[in-house]
Amino acid sequence: MDKATQTELEAAAFRALQHHLMEKRPEVQNIDLMNLAGFCRNCLSRWYQEAAAERGIEMTKDEAREAFYGMPYDRWRAQNQTEADDAKKAAFDVAFKENVGDK
Repeated sequence: MDKATQTELEAAAFRALQHHLMEKRPEVQNIDLMNLAGFCRNCLSRWYQEAAAERGIEMTKDEAREAFYGMPYDRWRAQNQTEADDAKKAAFDVAFKENVGDK
């Protein structure tokens, strides 16, 4: 497989993951994703921002989130996010440190 085809397939897989998380399963909370898988929608938007930066494209965290979420992050949160209980918040603190660090 040539590099361009590989990149196209990887991009298609990313778009499918994005569509799945945003359209098919918006009820799945970011905190649950982070606690179970070590990443969430915000991680994906951060990786998008980092990829842009590697290519010399300036992008703020809010711009990257809007690109991933398809809307301002605050709007998505208001539509989809629910309050997490204390146990989930504690698990998130551990998962965040293990998977993201001090960012």
